[in-house]
Order: sequence, then C-alpha cells, then structure tokens
Amino acid sequence: MGPSPGAVAAREPVRLFERDAVATELGALADGAARGRGALVMIGGEAGVGKTSLVARVCGEAPIRVAFGACDPLRTPRPLGPVLDLARALGGPVARWDEEPTVRERLFSDVLGELSGRQPTVVVVEDVHWADEATLDFLRFLGRRIGGTRALALVTYRTDDVRGQRPVALLLGDLATSATLRRVKLQPLSVAAVGELADGRGPDALELHRVTGGNPFFVTEVLAAGPGPVPASVRDAVLARAGRLSPGALEVLWTVAVVPQRVEGWLLEQVCGDVGSLDECVAAGLLCREGESLAFRHQLAREALEADVPADRRRALHGRVLAALKSAPGTREDVARLAYHAEAAGNAESVRRYARRAAAQAALVGAHREAAAQYARVLRFGDHLQTLERLDVLERYSFECYFTGQMRDALCAREAVLAGWRHSQDRGREGASLTWIARLAWFTGDRERAERASAQAIELLEPLGPSSELAMAYGQRAGLYMVAQDVAGAVAWGEKAIALARALGDLDNLSQALNDVGTAKLSVGQPRGRELLHESLELAMRGDMADHVARAWINLACTDIRSRNYSLGLEELEQGINFCLEHELGPQRLFLLAWSAQAALDLGAWNEAGDRAGEVLEHPGALSITRVTALTVLGRLRARRGDPDPWSPLEEAAALAGPAGDLRRLVPVATARAEIAWLTSTGEVMRETDRVWAAACGRGTAWDIGELAFWRWRAGALEELPDGAHATPYGLQIAGDPRGAGDAWARHGCPYERAIALLDSERMDDIREALAEAERLGARPATVIAARRLRELGALRVPRGPRPATRDNPARLTARQLEVLTLMEEGLRNAQIAQRLVISERTVDHHVSAILRKLEAPSRREACAAAARLGLTARPHAPAAQDRQRPLPN
Repeated sequence: MGPSPGAVAAREPVRLFERDAVATELGALADGAARGRGALVMIGGEAGVGKTSLVARVCGEAPIRVAFGACDPLRTPRPLGPVLDLARALGGPVARWDEEPTVRERLFSDVLGELSGRQPTVVVVEDVHWADEATLDFLRFLGRRIGGTRALALVTYRTDDVRGQRPVALLLGDLATSATLRRVKLQPLSVAAVGELADGRGPDALELHRVTGGNPFFVTEVLAAGPGPVPASVRDAVLARAGRLSPGALEVLWTVAVVPQRVEGWLLEQVCGDVGSLDECVAAGLLCREGESLAFRHQLAREALEADVPADRRRALHGRVLAALKSAPGTREDVARLAYHAEAAGNAESVRRYARRAAAQAALVGAHREAAAQYARVLRFGDHLQTLERLDVLERYSFECYFTGQMRDALCAREAVLAGWRHSQDRGREGASLTWIARLAWFTGDRERAERASAQAIELLEPLGPSSELAMAYGQRAGLYMVAQDVAGAVAWGEKAIALARALGDLDNLSQALNDVGTAKLSVGQPRGRELLHESLELAMRGDMADHVARAWINLACTDIRSRNYSLGLEELEQGINFCLEHELGPQRLFLLAWSAQAALDLGAWNEAGDRAGEVLEHPGALSITRVTALTVLGRLRARRGDPDPWSPLEEAAALAGPAGDLRRLVPVATARAEIAWLTSTGEVMRETDRVWAAACGRGTAWDIGELAFWRWRAGALEELPDGAHATPYGLQIAGDPRGAGDAWARHGCPYERAIALLDSERMDDIREALAEAERLGARPATVIAARRLRELGALRVPRGPRPATRDNPARLTARQLEVLTLMEEGLRNAQIAQRLVISERTVDHHVSAILRKLEAPSRREACAAAARLGLTARPHAPAAQDRQRPLPN
C-alpha cells in the first residue's frame, strides 16, 4: 500500500531487488517529464510483487513534486476518487471541486492544465484494477494528452485480480496507439534474490522460492512468521504473524481490515473504544501509520485478515463503522463509502438511502457502470420500497445499463417498469416504457418484440394528444423502418416525429428523427438525406447531446462505406471515432471501429482490418450489431487469405444477425458466406443467398442487390439483373464487361474486387493483372483460380508457387508476422515485442496466434522449431504492400 492519497512521497531510498533497470528507466522518464516530455507508465504485476515499492523508489529519487491517488477495493468504488485525491494534492483552482453538471469535463481539464504548468510532477494512481469507470475515463483522457505536459503518471495494477483484468485490458487497448504509453510488468524474484532477501533466515533459498513463487511480500511474511513449518500461502503467513498478537490487538486488526484502504484515527477509536493495543500491531509490522490514519502495510494482509473475521463479528463491525461515519461531518457525505458498509452490515434502510445518492453522483460524473451497480444494490434491498420509488429506481437502473451497453439487463428492468405503470394505469408512462422496450429489444436482436412494442406505444399515446413521449414513439418507429431499409416507412413516421418535435421544441427527439429520415434517404442516394443528417449533427452538437452526435457520425460513415464512397466515409469515420474518444462513448466507438475494419478490408489494408476486427471482438462492450460487422470482416479475411476456419465467425454472425431481421446485418453475412462457398467450391452459393434475396430485391440498396446478384450469377442461377443494380461494378460484370467492372473497382479503390472481376476476362493480360493483385494481397485462393484460368487460356508459363519475395516463406506468414517470429526466436515476450515494434500487446497476441496456427505449433517454442525446419530466416522484412496504404482512422 502506498502513501496516503494526495500526500507527497517520503524521499528516502527504497531497497529493491532486481528492479534497478526499470527504476533507472522510470527515473529517466521523470527527467524527461521535467523537460516537458510527459509520459504515462502502466506498472503491472501480481499482488505483492513490489509495484508500490518501485513507485516509492522512483518518487523518492525524483527531484519534482509528487501527488498520489488510490483506488478503493470497494465492491462499487467511489466515482473519481483517485482523481479528486490528485486534485487536492495539486492545489490551486483544481482543488476546488463541487457537484455541477459539467464537473467531470472541467475537473479533467483543470488537472491537465495544472500538469501542463511550470512545476513538473510525478502523478501516482495506484490499484486501478479497482478503479471506477470515471477514473478509467480520466486515465484515457490523460494518456492521450500527457505528452504535452510536464508530468510522469505512474499507474499500478494487479495482473492477478480477476475482477479488474478486463477494465485494465480495455484501458491498455484504448491507449495502445499513444506514443507516450509505456508498459512495465514486474516479475517475481529469482532464487538468488530470494536468498539475498532472506539473508540466512528461515529455510534455504530454493525451498523458500518454491513455496513463495518469488513473491517479495510472501517471502517477507514467511520470514516474519518465524520458526516452524513454512506457510503454504500468503494468507497462512499473515495469519501466523497475527496469531502471536494479544486479543486486543487482534480486535484492532479486524476493525482496520473491514475498512478498505485506511482507517482514520478517530474512526478506529470510536469503533474499538480502547486502542491501547495499536502499537502492538504496528510493532508486529502488520499496520503502519499514515499521518492521522492507520492502514495495513499491504492489501494482501488486509484481505487475509478480513476473510478471517467471523461472519457475525464482521457484520457487527461494519454496522459500527457505518454509524460512526454517518455521525461525522467529514464523512457523512461520502455516500459510496456509506453504501458499502451499509450493505456489508445488512442495513437495508441505509443501503436504500445512500446507494441511491451514490448512484446519482456516479451518473453525474459519467461513472455509469458504478451508477448501475448502486441502483442494483438498492433493488437488492428494495423489498420495502414504495411502488413509485421502486419504478423510479428501475427506470434509472435501466437507463444506466443501456448507456453502458448492458442491453439485456436494461430490457429486463424496463419490462418490470412496464408492468408497474400498466398496473397503475398510467397510460403515458406505459407508452413511454413500451417505446424504450422497442429500442432495447432491437439492440438485443429481437425485432419482432421491438415492432410489437413500438406499435403498442403509438396506439396508447396518440389518444393522449401531443407529447414528447409520442414524438419519441414516432421516432422509434421510424428508426425500426430505417434499419429495415424500408425508406417509405422511415420517412413517413420520421416526418411525423419531426413535425411534432419541432412544435414542442423537443430538440432531443428532433435530432433523432432527422437522423433516421436522413439515413433512410441517403441510403438510396437522395442528396436531401445528407442535408438532414448534417442538420441532426449540428443540432446535437449545439445541444451538447453527445449520443446523438455519435449516432449522426455513425450513420453518415456507415452509409458512405456501404455505398463505397470511401473519400467521405473515411473522413467521417475518423471524426466519429475521435468524437467518441473525446466523450468516452465506448460502444459507439467500437461500432465505428468495426466499420473501419470493413473499410480496411475493402481498400486492401488487410492487416489493419484483422487487427481492428480483433480489437472489437475482444471488447466486452461490443454490441451484437457491432460484432456482426467485425465477425463478417474476420470470416471474409480468413477466406480470402486461405487461412483455416473462415466459417466459424460467419456462423456466429449469422446467429446474431438472424433474429433481428435487418438487411443491414443479413446481407453482409449472406454475401460473405456466398463468397466463401465460391472460394472453397462447396456449391452452396445459392443456399446462402436464398435467405435474403427476395427481401433485398424489395427494399435493399443497389449495392446490396448487386452483390447478391453477382454471387447468384456466379452460381449460374441469375436470370435477370434487378433494377437499381446496373450502375454498380457488379452490374457491369454480370453484363459481360469484366474489364469495365475492374476499372470501376479501381476507381473505388478496391483491389481485391478488381482482381476477382478480371478473372472473368478472356484476355490473358487481364488474368495476369488479377494474379499479380491477388499475390500482392496474399489472397491465396484467388491466386490459385487465376493460375488455373491462365492454363485454361493456353498460357505456356504459369507461375507455380509463391512469388520470389515469399518463396522462402512456405508458411505464408505476413511481413509483420515474420518480424514477430524473429523476436520470438530472441526469447522476447509479447509485451517486449510490442515495445520493440511500437504496436499494442493485443496486436502482438493476434500475430502470435496466427503464427502458431499457420505453423501448426501448439507452443512458441515449437513454432520457432518449425520455422527453423522450414528455413524461415530471422531477418528484417520490408513492410507488406497492403500496409503501405493510406492510413485509416483508429
């Protein structure tokens, strides 16, 4: 455990074992920060490995200001707790924080401004595996801007904390492209270091290392436990040390153990009464004084002692802590802390009171997951809530779940709200609940439920007269028609929503309805659609409606990418992604990132496409509609490269897309499956397109119809090209003009589609162009088809095997994979490879998996051995052609 939040670190040298190199590196970064080159360092490792000791060493040696913040191990942490600690330590205007609607943005900016000033600073944020959502947002904000400050941020996290692994992984992924990010992973001590630490005490170094795994804290606790059998775990070692204390000292330990992080002196005295045994706990090395507070020397010790407190005694201690905190002016407003102790004490009334307030505070500062968790806490103790109060909590809980992408939980709560308003015969709120259910059901893939709820909402609300609820219901109905590509329906309902929202001055529903109508019109090439979308965007930006701004960028970008209008689409993707990053709109950013992967696939930047699709699929916040796009990209990419198992991603995509019945989901999956069927000669092209052919011909875009028709034509089953598809390159190819189709694809910037088009030519030069393009892209199946076509046309010299540049690469590894393989052969781990190649560790993981798959090796060692047998040399390679394209938005 580190110094008290906000404190300046003591500048005493800290003795470390096997940490000198990393301490020197961090010291150099601190010197760089003092000269205006800021950096953020993520320091990971198992609990007890020495992260805090390393930070203390760096802070003690850095000749600059140091400010601390720490995350609390509460089940639902206090929003922005560490950031507020930092603000108080930094002083000046940033220390004066109050609860205003714009407090978070102002607080982030003020802290950044203070760190950009003349005084250099080391900022320490410890234990971010326990961080709340808003604090993680702050670290994202800081990580993308710290390079221009005079600050070094040291952020520690446990790699063995199951609850915190995913949020930290997402934070690392979001900052992966930041040039100012550094990652340090501390390893356990070696046998030699353990022997030096033991200095002849206790068992021999080899046995001590075997039992403790080289964990410095565990080693220290074993040595402190004294003579006798070596404890088998940290918990046993801590309890062995505590077992030698008097009953009074053990009571003090138990009290401190149930209070996460640290206990104020006055609080300990109120709860325990007699604290005469406190010095005994400090002398035993279990507790330490931090100003006027007491804390365990390490969280592992606190966790071990807390688990050892008998259940009845633990509940009683939490109750006494709660009572003391409620009575003190300095803590009675720390509602997240009060809610934690209230739940642990089983005090239902206090849970309901404080958890509701904590939820409202969390939502105010953008900690929406914590807000949802606090509302869930209220509901767990909500047996005695009044009906209206319970419905209010359920509505708020549903909204917070919706905002954080927990759609099924949001829908379940809304169903309960609907039942309540229906029972109360409040028709207005019943109708509003049905509209929300329509929205949430669509997000979960249940289109039938969405349409039914939407119709019921309008039927209930229309007799009640004009209202914002009715405008929202009209708009939701328009949205359902829009995603179904029923342009007439979307425009009819959307215009009703627009007229009503304008009359009411309801800017929220007006922006949404303009968006739906604009998207529907733009999808069929009506210029007015783009005007309406930009009107929606401008209205949302003026009204500070971030979710509507993001939705406008999403629909502009996706409509243009689907129409192969990449010049506009790429720009819109970039602006949308940047906006979502600035406003911490995670689900929306992932949606745009999936479409960025689609654009990369279309434009021949296949490595980027795979990396971005993989990032989306690894993220737990990706909605089903987002996953469909990423899975489709991944399946197509595998098929085009000839990689194993292209079908699995498409099977999952089909399962996610099917229930919703939306052509925007179904057509890409169907055409991808048809393409794979053609490439693998399975003869299932017709079956794959039959599922959506009729619906697409009725309400699909020209591009949807054209691509489906193309694959049906490939299968020899297309009698006539439907109206609207003639103007696409697909129409040219079906009409017997493969050269014209290839030229059209070239104008759009789609090299793979151009090669596929040229394969139908009867001119040998066209086929050779297709072969060259397929080889450049690494499209092995298309290369095989092109070679076969050349032989059919009577070519005397047909390339056999890979091109000269890859003749020494029989496993078909990409240039980047060969670089990764070279570093694997040097013994580097993924984090070291990422640092060497200046890419994210997640991207390295993706490449390593691909290398193992292509070399059919179960481990890294066997992959290196297989590479040696195949003659793959460990030398640098030039960037692959597809990686030299115009950069795509991240």
